[in-house]
Amino acid sequence: MFPALETELKQQTLPEAYEDFMYHHLQYYGYFKGPTCLSSTVHRQIEAVSRGISCPSRPENGNSYSLMLSSPLLKSRQLLHDDLGEVNSRLREPRDLFAFFSTSGPLQAPRWPIECEVIKENIHHIEWVPPQPEYFYQPTGNEKAPEIVGEEKGTVVYQLDSVPTEDSYFTSSRVGGKPGIIKELAVTLQGPEDDTLLFESRFESGNLQKATRVNTYEYELTLRTDLYTNKHTQWFYFRIQNTRKDVTYRFTIVNLLKPKSLYTIGMKPLMYSQLDASTHSIGWRREGNEIRYYRSNTDDGQQPFYCLTWTIQFPHDQDTCFFAHFYPYTYTDLQCFLLSVANSPVQSQFCKLRTLCRSLAGNIVYLLTITNPARTPQEAAAKKAVVLTARVHPGESNGSWIMKGFLDFILSNSPDAQLLRDIFIFKVVPMLNPDGVIVGNYRCSLAGRDLNRHYKTILKESFPCIWHTRNMIKRLLEEREVLLYCDFHGHSRKSNIFLYGCNNNDHKFWLHERVFPLMLSKNAPDKFSFHSCNFKVQKCKEGTGRVVMWRMGILNSYTMESTFGGSTLGNRRDTHFTPEDLTSLGYHVCDTLLDFCDPDRTKFMQCLAELKELLQQEIHKKFKELGQDMDLEGSWSDISLTDIESSTSGSDSSFSDGLPVHLLNTTDELNQKKKMYKKKKRKPLQSRKQRNKQYQKSNLMQESKLTEDAPEGAGFASTLQKQPAFFKNSENTSSSMMKNEKPRLNELNGRDKGTSLGPSKMTTLILTKNKERMQREKPGFTVSCSPKRNTNPSQERAPDTKPNWSRNRYPATKGGRTTAVVYPSLHIYTYP
Repeated sequence: MFPALETELKQQTLPEAYEDFMYHHLQYYGYFKGPTCLSSTVHRQIEAVSRGISCPSRPENGNSYSLMLSSPLLKSRQLLHDDLGEVNSRLREPRDLFAFFSTSGPLQAPRWPIECEVIKENIHHIEWVPPQPEYFYQPTGNEKAPEIVGEEKGTVVYQLDSVPTEDSYFTSSRVGGKPGIIKELAVTLQGPEDDTLLFESRFESGNLQKATRVNTYEYELTLRTDLYTNKHTQWFYFRIQNTRKDVTYRFTIVNLLKPKSLYTIGMKPLMYSQLDASTHSIGWRREGNEIRYYRSNTDDGQQPFYCLTWTIQFPHDQDTCFFAHFYPYTYTDLQCFLLSVANSPVQSQFCKLRTLCRSLAGNIVYLLTITNPARTPQEAAAKKAVVLTARVHPGESNGSWIMKGFLDFILSNSPDAQLLRDIFIFKVVPMLNPDGVIVGNYRCSLAGRDLNRHYKTILKESFPCIWHTRNMIKRLLEEREVLLYCDFHGHSRKSNIFLYGCNNNDHKFWLHERVFPLMLSKNAPDKFSFHSCNFKVQKCKEGTGRVVMWRMGILNSYTMESTFGGSTLGNRRDTHFTPEDLTSLGYHVCDTLLDFCDPDRTKFMQCLAELKELLQQEIHKKFKELGQDMDLEGSWSDISLTDIESSTSGSDSSFSDGLPVHLLNTTDELNQKKKMYKKKKRKPLQSRKQRNKQYQKSNLMQESKLTEDAPEGAGFASTLQKQPAFFKNSENTSSSMMKNEKPRLNELNGRDKGTSLGPSKMTTLILTKNKERMQREKPGFTVSCSPKRNTNPSQERAPDTKPNWSRNRYPATKGGRTTAVVYPSLHIYTYP
């Protein structure tokens, strides 16, 4: 087939330099085995192979073709042949471009920003459920609020060297973070009697920037802000070594930013002891006494800081302990869970694991597609979709535990799980912000922005996780109906679990978006609070996932908020949530989904009737607050739901919704260049006639100005010599109206003949009249020093009386009077 190549191979006796390089290259990648310098035997083998491959289907060429496949020197993984050596000319199936990680190989190590130092130790915690409910701390009112000492009077025992702040932005990443030798940041102990605690946070999801020893057993802790920002300090997770038993330690976090916190009502920090875990199989537990959350006595001049202080006694000497804001769930934890799913011969049949995209740092954002195989194409096309996401805010690990509970149930052999997989296609993104989870951020990605404010973004490179998620849902909507979208979050100021939704404007589906939350509250009455749910769509939340998906056409679009604390409902009142509580809620989501889609609409209609009654009670409550009685029979369903709901300002909203940090400098430079260009740019004159006309116009303006200034300056020369400098400056601007003000000045002098106007009084009077004239010429312009008065005394209102507005804006039905009233919307008025 290739005679020129055969002739060249026969004539060649020694390998060329390029040929030797190529053999090295192929050997490196595993496609060639053998010495780099080929002998004449090898050339003859290649020659035979080249002849045999010309027509592998011929029987006489089968031996040479098999020689190519079984050659110890050449290696190909694309051609398939059986163990008997018979030729099979089929190629292997192409590799999946979006394949999941190898089930036989190791997990992909997390990629860190190049500035972050990372210790080599693997941090692992066991899962454990407390045998008894963990109650909130009951404040006594005598809790101490330590004043901040600082490093001036204390001793810094731990401090991160290089922490990227708002002045920098993400550039690159690598496995293991910063290259080079990892420094020992903790202090060196002077001997076995040295009781200084050793701190560490340079591990996955860790967050602690500095620890200062201010007393023997008292430490001030400073949290690291989200990378490339100067805010969002809430999540903490760090390690302590060299502990002492039966000693009361005090820890105070000094740079929290939220004025309200669940710590004020008794939430306790979490502690983990490695000795307890290894000897007694005890995991994370709530610990702490004398807990107090208070405003700091120092701040940076821009925003106040708040402090969290607590005391604790460690259970063992020389123990290694951890503290955390909530139960950690890291990127590695997720990968281990997904690896077990991929290795399961049963679960892998109906759960396909794919790569949705890669984050800024190059970490994989995983997408799970869960459904039972359909028997026919029509059955597959009839399935509706459900989309679930979590961890867009990396410090809200509650979302991962709920997601884990959902995945545990939907991937199980339960009949309900099998039914759900039969009727739905589940699209699950279990960790939307892996970069933030890895580095220990609370709210932002490595772009320095809150991803849950950027679902409308077009910046694919800056916000890849959000862009690809929205694009995936957009394509899904083109294929089938998406019944429900839910994004799992955590909440730091409200108790229980609740949902944020979106009021539906279509009267056909009035209140339907509230049915699923109400059903969920009935299925989990001791955890989920329907009364804490809110369905108002605010302008500041337009970039959130729930609002964007709702505007894309998903009626049941929600944000699920799970408290960092615990429950105030039923038997769980005043107790902390555990991972078991949150994973059980994942099961309740599945159970509620079955109730919501039950072909028997009895439950659905019962909930809808209950919602109408609850809404009617809420409307009467609003009118009662306004001091009015209403009979809404027959018209109350037309009331706008937005008007009777409060805002969701109690949510953990943030204003990190601008451009990504690395684009801010570029934008500023472009704006400055644009302004300079606008200043320099002038409209060119097109003709000599136009230039002459402009020249004549400017001369006329100068002459008219001189003629106006001359008599005015002469008439008031003697007076102006006695006036202050600022009055002289105002002469030119008010010269044309001074003549008109002279009679008014005479009238004033006539009223007070015994007094004369001095220079300062005259200045004040004339300036006041000038401002009044400007107000008359420009009605929309108000002058603060001269209030506008009404010329009609009969219409003038006393300064202390309120306007006589009718408060009965909504006519009510009283006695025998009947009026037909239509209420298109409800507007709640406030009176000045």
